[in-house]
Amino acid sequence: MTRTSPAVPETAAAPYRWRWPALFVILLVEVMDLVDSVITNIAAPSIRADLGGSTSVIQWLGAGYTMAMAVGLITGGRLGDLYGRRRMFVVGALGFTAGSLLCGLALSPEMLTGARVLQGLFGAVMLPQGLGMIKEMFPPKELAAAFGAFGPVMGLSMVGGPVLAGWLVDADLFGTGWRMIFLINLPLGLLAVAGALTLLPESRGERASRLDLTGMGLISAAALLLIYPLVQGRDLGWPAWTFGSMAASAAVLALFARHQSRKRRAGGDPLLETGLFRKRAFTGGLITGLVFFTALVGFSMVLGLYFQLGLGYDPLTAGLANLPSAVGTVLGFIAVNAAGLAQKAGRRLIHLGAVVMVAGLAGVAVTLDLAGTDVTPWQLTPALLVTGAGMSMVMAPFFDIVLAGVEPHESGSASGTLTAVQQLGGALGAAAVGTLFFGLLEGGRAFPEAMRITLWVSAGMVAVAFAAAFLLPLRARPEEEGAGH
Repeated sequence: MTRTSPAVPETAAAPYRWRWPALFVILLVEVMDLVDSVITNIAAPSIRADLGGSTSVIQWLGAGYTMAMAVGLITGGRLGDLYGRRRMFVVGALGFTAGSLLCGLALSPEMLTGARVLQGLFGAVMLPQGLGMIKEMFPPKELAAAFGAFGPVMGLSMVGGPVLAGWLVDADLFGTGWRMIFLINLPLGLLAVAGALTLLPESRGERASRLDLTGMGLISAAALLLIYPLVQGRDLGWPAWTFGSMAASAAVLALFARHQSRKRRAGGDPLLETGLFRKRAFTGGLITGLVFFTALVGFSMVLGLYFQLGLGYDPLTAGLANLPSAVGTVLGFIAVNAAGLAQKAGRRLIHLGAVVMVAGLAGVAVTLDLAGTDVTPWQLTPALLVTGAGMSMVMAPFFDIVLAGVEPHESGSASGTLTAVQQLGGALGAAAVGTLFFGLLEGGRAFPEAMRITLWVSAGMVAVAFAAAFLLPLRARPEEEGAGH
């Protein structure tokens, strides 16, 4: 890698002087993204009550953001290689902040959804640059500590995001109501931009791949053709074109794969390394991740809605009621890392985590069945703690196992694709699981029954992820156990 900033004198013996303050800037935008990805789960009922629209508005608040993030991430890292990582970090942070402002000023559901998409697109430009710069700024002996800081930050964001959303909506600061959940990004975003211009070094890739705009257009079209009818089909009575659109999504995805293969054979720079899909571990990881994150995000969204729409909790109470699941996830990560289970148990930990998560979801369903609409947050706490612990056990070894068999020259494409699939799972969760939940309600099911059915469907999806995980190797590095896959 090369640095172009005169403010970064660096030799092999002298790592970048301001690397630790720079890490804080990178973590700040991670917090903004993580909080914004979950914050509408709590605020959505208040938003809909203010702006109007059908229940699909609630789904689009999450699906629009994560879908845009998913398709943008595949290209976001390359923009930094081409035009400079600090420059793209600043562009992404400014765009994300502007999108947040538009969300806060939205006058209609359509305007808010469009602003959420804008947030997701600029977030996809912003986030990959930080990871690349960390590798540039830190010497090898400090890299583990630098990347290790992401764990606590992710945990705190998961714990604090729903509570922050509930508090901001209830507090109605300056009469802004739900709008403050987005407006709070303005000072944070400007702080990130100032910190980036002051502390982050400029760098870019040694070999900057050209942008594949045709590939980007095809994969975006495939995602939209799938997500749009899943969200809107219920409101429209499932006309024939919604099923045609989903079928067209598969056709466009096949066309995208063909385009990528041709581009690679012609010596171009496709979005994806097509050779990755001939690796069983990687393909299995994509299937496992897509199903698992669809279930995870769908369950989280519907639970936050049920607390308010079904049980009548105010936003702050709903945010607090979500805490046990997040706390269980954080505690699970701590326990797994302390015992080194991700390396020792490998794929077995993913299977165990899936079983634990299914048990937690079943516990939530049984608790709702017994207590009905009189259920309290304390009654749900044990099952939600177990659910969160199961989530962490699945996620802890997942990325390492899936990416371990990837060749060095494929690592960038593989990481971007896997992260994009994680985000696409989030969009599918909001679309498909949300559609199931609201469809049950509109079909005459009572809230408790609709929630129980949704929980069992989510548990079934986790079971599918359990089965798909058999495609993964036993360990991230099989040679360490002396056995094969």
